[in-house]
Amino acid sequence: MTGSVTVQPVASPLDATVSVPGSKSIANRAIVCAILAGGSSTIENVPDGDDTRLLIDGCRALGAGIRLVGTTIVVDSGIDRTSAAEVAIDAGLGGTTSRFLTAVAAVRAGRTTLTGGAGLRRRPMDGLHDALLDIGARVEWSGERGRLPVTVSGGPVAGGRVAVSAETSSQFASALVLAGPAMRDGLRLVVPGPRVSNGYLEMSVQVARSFGARIAVAGDTIEIGRGAYGARHYVVEPDASSASFVFAAAALVGGRVVVRGAAATVLQPERDFPAILERMGCAVEARGSDLMVSRRSGSPLVGVDADLSEMSDAVPILAAIATRASSPTTIRGVGFIRGKESNRIDDLAAELRRAGAGVDVRDDGMRIVPGAPIAVEVDPRDDHRLAMAFAVLGLAGGPVTVSDPGVVAKSWPAFWGVLADLVRRP
Repeated sequence: MTGSVTVQPVASPLDATVSVPGSKSIANRAIVCAILAGGSSTIENVPDGDDTRLLIDGCRALGAGIRLVGTTIVVDSGIDRTSAAEVAIDAGLGGTTSRFLTAVAAVRAGRTTLTGGAGLRRRPMDGLHDALLDIGARVEWSGERGRLPVTVSGGPVAGGRVAVSAETSSQFASALVLAGPAMRDGLRLVVPGPRVSNGYLEMSVQVARSFGARIAVAGDTIEIGRGAYGARHYVVEPDASSASFVFAAAALVGGRVVVRGAAATVLQPERDFPAILERMGCAVEARGSDLMVSRRSGSPLVGVDADLSEMSDAVPILAAIATRASSPTTIRGVGFIRGKESNRIDDLAAELRRAGAGVDVRDDGMRIVPGAPIAVEVDPRDDHRLAMAFAVLGLAGGPVTVSDPGVVAKSWPAFWGVLADLVRRP
């Protein structure tokens, strides 16, 4: 998609039931487990975003046999760890794709070179690269040390004890958890000190266990047994991050929105986002496996003080709806998101100010003071979550024009169609 999309304010309350794609975070972890297990696995409810597509392409480049049938992936065969073939993988802007496959590259004999788009090449990889060096992998950089492009080979690595920090990203530790069962001696992974997005590391452990991995967690140590992966049938739960944008629309405009299957999400930290909306004045109700968020038009939307360190993907959408609340909102614990697809603190703040809000940027987040809506065109800075957040903001004032709307394809290609259906009256 090229050009721009303008979202107009909505005058009447919402009344909609929608579906969101499967969680890309869970799907990408399950795919890695399946290609290391070998045999024949099926993974259902796989999202069709760029991140997952790029991971699948990378797995195929490594020799895995993968077929996509609708929203189901069939893994007919795993990677050939003994292959000496040289492989090149372009991860685009996919953080999980680049980091997970970097760890996978250490368990195969041949050299694997990983690169990506400019935004991904700026993101730090040194924690993972250093950990792989510590357990015997060969790691070579084409440019700056600790960043892409990088070439990795292992042969495979023996494994053993290694420490990795999760202070700036939990994906380094997650990558090692997922690759650990394929290492000759398994892995004793120490993750000391503060952890950001620890829920995603716990997700990695749970998904790996679902594929048979023997993993014990005690304090800061994760013990990963060798060779325990097996082929599985796995169903990916609905994406809680995508659902947050839909629920936020109900919070902004009023009315009700139901997301199918959202009450059954258990692995994703963003499952707790509706509880924040409840604190802001919304009602949250489970209806079987579905979840409804509603707000009566006469009930005010109030600001909150929220620590989003465990659900940082929700920062852009909470910040956006906070601009239309009746009191200020403080978002804490998320200084590390400056290293995401965009600088999700400074870039987000700059666009919020242009949309009429007062924003005080802090080391670990921001304070947002609501302001009068201003018609604005925003630049999402190659960040799918910024694009979707400002699109939802357009429903409650503005209007808001989003340039580069195709960036949403990273996680939710159907977003614009779902947003249009959300506000379309029967």
